[in-house]
Amino acid sequence: MSIWWSLQLRREAASVPLARRLLLGAMDTAGVDGDISHELSVALSEACANAVQHGGGLSEVYRVTASIHGDMCRIEVTDCGPGFPQGAGAVPALAPPAAARPAGEFAELLPGGRGLLLIEALADRVRFGNQPGSGGAVVTFDKILKWREDAALLRAS
Repeated sequence: MSIWWSLQLRREAASVPLARRLLLGAMDTAGVDGDISHELSVALSEACANAVQHGGGLSEVYRVTASIHGDMCRIEVTDCGPGFPQGAGAVPALAPPAAARPAGEFAELLPGGRGLLLIEALADRVRFGNQPGSGGAVVTFDKILKWREDAALLRAS
């Protein structure tokens, strides 16, 4: 099975539950296990909330792209804000597991919350980076999918 969708959303709080509901609907239709769908929706909500809060710049929009290829889901949230800090202490392009970093390493980046740590805890692989040239943060996360028992029927049709 292969599904792909992309949204351009206004940087408004109301866009976060919209993105989450669209993802949950796609996961349900595809037959993804409910626990996995929930974890992905929480991670997406955190990434979208960060884009709404920190993704300023000249653009009033941010982008969400999601895809399912086989048993893997990839979600990417891109904004047009200042991006992640460069230099010492910056978020690496491929973040090591949370256990390998000192607790609270991201606390200085996002003083209002622990969204990036939550995304890391819920996903199997996470990448934090900046758009080349124009700036803006890019948060990409992957999760291996599990399927509901009735998914074989859905995937065969």
